[in-house]
Amino acid sequence: MKTMSKTRLSLKAAQSFFTTWALMKASRMEPGNILTLAYFLFSFFFYCHADDHIQKSALLKSRKTTTTAVVLSVIYTVFYMAVDYPRYIEALTSPLFRTGIICFTFLGFLFLFYHILLFLFSYTGDRVCLRGVLFTEPYDPDRPIPTVKCRFSWLSKILTFLRSFYIKHTALCAFFLCFIFWFPYFLYQYPGVMTPDSINQFEQVLGVIPYSNHHPWMHTLLIKLLYTIGYKLTGSMLIALSCYTFFQMCVLALSVSYFVSTIKKYCLRSRICLFATLFYALVPYHAVFSVTMWKDVLFAAAILSFGCSSLCLIKKANILHLCIFALSGLAMCLLRSNGWYAFILCFPFLLLYFRKKARVMFPVILGIFLCAVFIKYPVMNAFHVTQPDLIESLAIPTQQITAVICNDRALTDEERDFIENVVDLTYIKKLYDPSYADNIKELVRAGDQNYLAEHKWEFFRLWAKLGLKYPSDYMTAYIHQTYGYWYPDSFYPVADVEGVSATSLGVSHTPLIGGPLVIKSKEIAIKLGGMLPLYGPLWSMGVICWALIFCIGNAFVRSETQKLILYLPSVAILLTVLIATPVAAEFRYVYFMVFSLPFYIITSMLMLHHNTEEK
Repeated sequence: MKTMSKTRLSLKAAQSFFTTWALMKASRMEPGNILTLAYFLFSFFFYCHADDHIQKSALLKSRKTTTTAVVLSVIYTVFYMAVDYPRYIEALTSPLFRTGIICFTFLGFLFLFYHILLFLFSYTGDRVCLRGVLFTEPYDPDRPIPTVKCRFSWLSKILTFLRSFYIKHTALCAFFLCFIFWFPYFLYQYPGVMTPDSINQFEQVLGVIPYSNHHPWMHTLLIKLLYTIGYKLTGSMLIALSCYTFFQMCVLALSVSYFVSTIKKYCLRSRICLFATLFYALVPYHAVFSVTMWKDVLFAAAILSFGCSSLCLIKKANILHLCIFALSGLAMCLLRSNGWYAFILCFPFLLLYFRKKARVMFPVILGIFLCAVFIKYPVMNAFHVTQPDLIESLAIPTQQITAVICNDRALTDEERDFIENVVDLTYIKKLYDPSYADNIKELVRAGDQNYLAEHKWEFFRLWAKLGLKYPSDYMTAYIHQTYGYWYPDSFYPVADVEGVSATSLGVSHTPLIGGPLVIKSKEIAIKLGGMLPLYGPLWSMGVICWALIFCIGNAFVRSETQKLILYLPSVAILLTVLIATPVAAEFRYVYFMVFSLPFYIITSMLMLHHNTEEK
């Protein structure tokens, strides 16, 4: 900093000023608050330090790194301000001042994110530094494990034994750690958490209502299989349902074990594997979801396993990883409707990426595709499985058109007639919720959905035409409908559902453990996500999305674009959520992304061609 020219110091001061302005607006702080001075000083010294850091690093000065940092900082700034900017200008009426405030705030965030990204890239892109911090030598069973030093010799022996056992059996320990910490939730929520969606599937299992693929039919059949086995063995509906819950908990723990086993093969230090495991074992929403009867839970396990098997197959194709790749890929296609569309999007890229291993990989990839097609169409048709109705996939277009109507925009007689042929407009303003599409979906179902199905191309033409006429209404409606998945400051109450929803099917919440201590401990564990800094971001879908974007950018910085195939399934599924989500912030819709967070972060720093594989 001492050797900086006056011009560069002035530039850093200007950047710090704009960043202070942005942080002041984001934190709803008045300009006279003394903390604005703290913001400025922190920004100024950080920018000066970062500038010194950049000048010493060839990586940070490369065009590829700076371009990636600029692109990501623009994305982050747009994502943050798209939701937050109305609050910056709500007290202003002058268009000139409003525009100026938005532009200056945009610059402030841009400078902030750019320098933070470069600072992070200086570590995540430094292979030499990472090798010393994250990686170790291949495991050698003949090499003695260092003794854990402790004041008490007996405790030292116990800790040394535990350390030795963990190093030798890391994957097994990961499974049991998750299982041990999740099991109290199984006992408390016995026979499992069942929401209205779960009850609907259970009704199909019992034959009360016909099969439907609104909730994936294959998931319903899996519940039926385990329920039938449990009921025939015990004659108890509660025990039979708990068989599925127990199975789901084991599958989730096995996927964590497989993930830990995979990264351990890259000679990752045992403590890193342990930290990754504790993320799954201790963050309470994993425990709650592990005993919740939702397709999203097994789907998350499938996506993590698909990514891990892809990582393994990059190095070497063997029968175990090929089987896991095939099984998890098929689960991706069949456990969520958007998973099928995401796989179709990934399909050509998978073929392209694995073309050098075509003899082994192409039959597996094609097999997943053809098997999914066979089950989704001929098999489901043979069993008369009802498919989701049309409006289910049109949540965002209908919300955007509804926003135009509720804003009293001018419509031609032809446009209004088409809309009135589908829905009754009498109560549309009262029912419209910008962040929740189900009200409008039900209004369409109460109208003439057949007319919409018969004239769907006319619907899309109307949607496109109104979008060109009223783009700001469409953009605002889209932001309101999707912000929870990419805006980092949206907190969603996760895993607060419990018990069994009201039903006459003969099952109810029957906890095997309870009492005030158990109930209060669970409440505190869940609420801490909304109270603690640094821990709270793990509960934000937007933060997880930003982490995924950073890992993608890091692959470009490190010239490891082959890693993009590992992130492609998650990106594809996220895109399908952003295209068709009926709710602006539903944690389980992107639980697959949250569950794979350690996979994204760790793989972004792995060296794929590191030859020191564990024996």
